[in-house]
Amino acid sequence: MKLRKDVAEVSRHLHERGWVANHDGNVTVRDGARYLATPTATSKRLITDRSLIELDGKGQVVGAGRVFGEIKLHLTVFERRPDVSCVIHAHPPNATAIASSRTNPIERPFIAEAFVSLGPRIPKIAYAAPGDAAAAALAPWCELVDAALLGNHGVIAWGADPEQALLRLELVEHLAKIAIAALPLGGVEPLPEASIQPLLAARAKAGIGRAADRALATAAQLLGSSAPPLATLAPGKPVVACAPAPHASVATISPSGGSPPAQDLKTVIREEIVRSLTSK
Repeated sequence: MKLRKDVAEVSRHLHERGWVANHDGNVTVRDGARYLATPTATSKRLITDRSLIELDGKGQVVGAGRVFGEIKLHLTVFERRPDVSCVIHAHPPNATAIASSRTNPIERPFIAEAFVSLGPRIPKIAYAAPGDAAAAALAPWCELVDAALLGNHGVIAWGADPEQALLRLELVEHLAKIAIAALPLGGVEPLPEASIQPLLAARAKAGIGRAADRALATAAQLLGSSAPPLATLAPGKPVVACAPAPHASVATISPSGGSPPAQDLKTVIREEIVRSLTSK
């Protein structure tokens, strides 16, 4: 079966590239109403098409084998992204170094091609214990991005098939390697602001998945203050609200700290007070 062979090939590739060690990393694919996954406590070097385990729609093992403890991360992505058929988690050294550090120099991709492929933001999600906590921390990002850094953990990426998911993980590691190499030179230079809107438009037209299709509509959430004005976004000129009515169907900005960025309310209040005092 080709899908099984593709997963086994990706798994061995992770090991050959040095992006996993020991029993690190895991790969899952959606196959109709079920999933295929790499087994726990097994080196990715040893994965074959026959060693994969089968899971039902809830992530429970069907037949023999044991599932890895991070399965809820994968299921969270699959639940929120019907266009996704493969999720890969690994520990590539450069990206994991950034995921384990105090800064994130790849938060906004600084190469045009990477901006189109991965979007305007590669978030670093705060560390959470494997299981429900980690899945809850990842959940708000699934619709917005195609790859993320997991704080003190590694990288997770997803795509329409194993190849696309692998390429996205590979690109995150490539950016991390460049960013670290650029540190002695003063760090990476951000892309010019004037280039952002055309790159967002190119991503939206690329046909590379649901997050990319919505690149223009989600730009405000991902770029914050440097995003284009909401009035210029398409389609539908979405409204972003901090606390909409329960029945409202508007986009929201979640609280900060491992979630999509929130506007600083204290700053807004301070600016309004100063503006009021100085206008008299």
